[in-house]
Amino acid sequence: MQLAVAVLHTAPPTGWDGKAGSLEWDCWETVEHLSDDLFAYAVQLGPRRPPLEGNVPFVWQSRRPGGPANAVHADRAAGPAGLLQVLEASGALLVAMVRTASPQVRAHHVFGVSDPEGFAAMGTLETLVHTHDLATGLGLAWNPPADVCARVLVRLFPDVQEAADPWPTLLWATGRAELPGRPRRTAWRWYGNVQEEARREG
Repeated sequence: MQLAVAVLHTAPPTGWDGKAGSLEWDCWETVEHLSDDLFAYAVQLGPRRPPLEGNVPFVWQSRRPGGPANAVHADRAAGPAGLLQVLEASGALLVAMVRTASPQVRAHHVFGVSDPEGFAAMGTLETLVHTHDLATGLGLAWNPPADVCARVLVRLFPDVQEAADPWPTLLWATGRAELPGRPRRTAWRWYGNVQEEARREG
């Protein structure tokens, strides 16, 4: 998270209304969406009995047709610095929940009931790929650590064959790039289930 925020702080102040890579959202909306993802993952772990069949019932709403439906929105008057503060705060909330929740906790996600480690991996994935979208739209360089990308692939994409360079593989797995011999994905998902439990149930 800190690496992503540091990179985004170098963005030109006039670039936030432009499209974020291949997404239909602008860069401001994409940071709000990422902040909302991190917030949503954190609050799933919060209740004494986390929900197993749905989300904690916050209201998610879009501010325009086609925009992301979020519970978290940044105050435009605070500018890009305020927007990134919202992102950093949401990330810190997820980190705190993952660190304090019991490893035995399970909570709903549409891609599988998951544990704190899984929600941490999902938050990391969202941060990696949406920072890529943002960097593309804002004209920034973004090359996250290979070991972080590799851990996300192992935890969330058991269907993806390991590759020598995990970052391009992660971009391919999330429909953002081609690989030699592997065309760009037009549909994709990850698997949030605790894999040992999923194997036992299967």
